[in-house]
Amino acid sequence: MRLRDTPTVEVARTLPCSPEHAWALVTDIELPTRADGELQRVEWLDGASGVSVGAQFRGHNQSDQMGQWHTESEVVEVEDGRRWAWRVGPVEAPIALWGFEVDPAEDGALVRQWAKMCLGRSPLSDFIEQHPDKESAIVAHRLGVWRDGITANLSLLEHLAADRA
Repeated sequence: MRLRDTPTVEVARTLPCSPEHAWALVTDIELPTRADGELQRVEWLDGASGVSVGAQFRGHNQSDQMGQWHTESEVVEVEDGRRWAWRVGPVEAPIALWGFEVDPAEDGALVRQWAKMCLGRSPLSDFIEQHPDKESAIVAHRLGVWRDGITANLSLLEHLAADRA
C-alpha cells in the first residue's frame, strides 16, 4: 500500500434512530472530541457555525507518537441530511478528505464515516520520504489509527442515538 494510491478507510454502523437525528449527530464537529481519538478540540473559523460548503474549521490534535498539531479544514460537499465531506489542508494540495454519510435503514439509520489519504505535504509524507522502505507499514499504521478513531466516533454516535431512542 502506497500513499500515492490515496487509500481510504471506512467504517459503518446502524444507529437506533431516525436518519434526521443521525444527521444532527454527525454534523456536530465537536463529536469526535468526546470519543477516543486524536482530535482534542475543534472550532469553526471566520464566523462559520455549521456544516455548509465553504465553512472552515480548525482541529487541535494530539497523539503519543506525533505530539500536538493542528489542521485547517474546509467543508467541500454537503448533501443536506445525507452526506458531508471536508478537506484537510489547502485546496491545491489536500492532506486528506473526510466525510460522513447517512442513509435510512430498516431499523434506524446507517451511518458511514470515511477518510481518504491525499498527496499534499504533511508530517506523514515527510516521514515516508525519510523511510521509503517502510512506506507500506507507515501507511497501514496511519490508516489503522484513523480506523480506530472512526470506530470510536461511531460507538459514541450509537450510544448517543440509543440514549434518545
